[in-house]
Amino acid sequence: MPNVEYRGMNLIVPENDSEWKEYFQAVRQHRLVMRKCAACGLMRYPPTHACPWCTAFEWTWQEMSGKGTIHSYEIVVHAIQTGFRDWAPYPVVLVELDEQRGQPTPDEGLRMIANLVRPDFTPERDENVAIGTRVRVLFHDLSPEIALPQFTLSDEPPQGRLWRLG
Repeated sequence: MPNVEYRGMNLIVPENDSEWKEYFQAVRQHRLVMRKCAACGLMRYPPTHACPWCTAFEWTWQEMSGKGTIHSYEIVVHAIQTGFRDWAPYPVVLVELDEQRGQPTPDEGLRMIANLVRPDFTPERDENVAIGTRVRVLFHDLSPEIALPQFTLSDEPPQGRLWRLG
């Protein structure tokens, strides 16, 4: 895969990167996929070789709906990466995906971190961010070879009680 720039940073997925290459190929097709363990059936992110739950090495790719709930978040007020300084303050969210909510335990689930953006890929306003808010994946096409999964607010009702900073 070629070198792609995103907000001043070089994004490189080496051709021999077996854990991420197929993931980013699917994302470029606007498909969010996770590795599903052939032994215990649990999915994992990031796409590591061995299952973190049962340590089995066999897996398949499972396509996800891209829907989830904000499990936690942070409002970045001091961006360390130069390319994000004009975004600050901006929200970064930990999203629990619907397909494995509360599994393998009520305190664990299939979660991924991403920016929370509006449909035009500008950062969501921090007053609109809350734990329990429903989101959906949005694919930011950066080049013909690579896209980044981001999340945006959905119009679904929240899961449980909403909570936000302040």
